[in-house]
Amino acid sequence: MSEESTSGRPADAAHDQDEVIFFEGRPALRGSLGNLSLSGLIGLGLIAGALALHAKGWWIPLLGVVLAVVLLAIPVLLVRSVRYRITNYRIDYERGVFSKDIDTLELWHVEDIKFHQSLLDRILNLGQITVLCHDETTPTLLLKSIPHPRPVFEALKDRIITVKRQRGVIKLDAG
Repeated sequence: MSEESTSGRPADAAHDQDEVIFFEGRPALRGSLGNLSLSGLIGLGLIAGALALHAKGWWIPLLGVVLAVVLLAIPVLLVRSVRYRITNYRIDYERGVFSKDIDTLELWHVEDIKFHQSLLDRILNLGQITVLCHDETTPTLLLKSIPHPRPVFEALKDRIITVKRQRGVIKLDAG
């Protein structure tokens, strides 16, 4: 007879502990300064062009302003449509504006993690964490523009090791 916890799942060390959230949030908008700047410049060009054509109709400058605002809203919407949730057992990656997709990556599947910060990222206190794993749907998960990324990376790295030990996962090097 197998031992079960109150949740109906088999009792094991990996599920005895409550889930703790290490990071929950969206990529920082300041990580998209390049896209925002480009959209702003194109939007200003649209407005200037529309104002130059105002003699052809009052609606042309209005259309230029509306298009510029929409163009500026696109990078903001793209950033706001992504959400990360990193717990002591899994990473949830949610994305979508009108519809939502959520991928869940169990930490014991993780093979390796990488940390990257460009000079601009260091100035803005942002970073990128790449998670490489043995997951069919998400073999590589890129966590972009994470604010205060180093503590998140360190906690994730430590937690991956702990979860693998709890599950008895052993890495064998072919050699």
